[in-house]
Amino acid sequence: MIELYRGSINTWECDEMGHMNVRFYVAKMMEGLAEFAHAVGLGHAFRAQAQSTLRPRDQHIRFIKEAHAGSPFTMTGCVLEVSETSVLLYQQITHQSGEPCASFRTWVDHVDVDTGAPFAWNAETRAKLNALKDEPPAVTAPRSLDMSVTVRERATLADADAIDAPVIGRGVVLPQQADLTGAMMPEFFIARISDSIGHLLRVWREKVREAALARGETLRMGGAVLEYRLVYRRWPRAGDRFVIRSGRGFQKEKTHSFVHWVMDPDTGLAWMTSEAVAVSLNLDTRKIIPSSPEQMDLLASVAPDGLSV
Repeated sequence: MIELYRGSINTWECDEMGHMNVRFYVAKMMEGLAEFAHAVGLGHAFRAQAQSTLRPRDQHIRFIKEAHAGSPFTMTGCVLEVSETSVLLYQQITHQSGEPCASFRTWVDHVDVDTGAPFAWNAETRAKLNALKDEPPAVTAPRSLDMSVTVRERATLADADAIDAPVIGRGVVLPQQADLTGAMMPEFFIARISDSIGHLLRVWREKVREAALARGETLRMGGAVLEYRLVYRRWPRAGDRFVIRSGRGFQKEKTHSFVHWVMDPDTGLAWMTSEAVAVSLNLDTRKIIPSSPEQMDLLASVAPDGLSV
């Protein structure tokens, strides 16, 4: 594997849970992708007036160990597969201790900036991609999400309306959230979901706190995402609107998942679809809070079944 990034975590990259927010994991992944582009002879890909670039299409993220303000880390990467127009890229963030912090497995497309259409690697780039093939550590492999599951062909607002999937977020893409090609930067998809999740889980978290108080316990409760699958379908630009609709995934004693669709309310089509696997976290002990059967049933009731990545 080759080194793609070396730095540390800023205080302003951490959220109310006390660890680096998912937005900045993706932002650093994209910076690592830009460095990777240089390694395979595509140094133009993230410059102004570029005619081609690299865009993530289908991504798995595994969050393994929390990252806190001031912590130094490195990112390394390698190639797992190469197709005519795409590459399956592995990236790993590693703490200074040598422990893995997070991993990314991303199908990245080589696309025309003007049309967004994928096109073939040239022979030189393809040779460089193949030369970077390696095997990632088994410990960072997908755990609760099956990446072999085929993504749905279409996701529409009509599909979300049909099951009465709740709206958890709404907004407009701001100019500073767009990259040099004019497309919204990938980290803002996951950022908007992160900003909106409280609208989905607030009542449930209050019920869990009330149950703790009834037992004579004071509970500072938060959450942490363990895994994510994100399917980037279309790329909004500054001024484009979005609305986030959510559905139920699975609910277990210690883990649960929800499916989030970031939708275009003007066309009714999806900008991005995703599934997140998360845990409830005791913010004082940093331990997972298991759910009782009643709490699991309540969690399952906050959003309907029927959405998929």
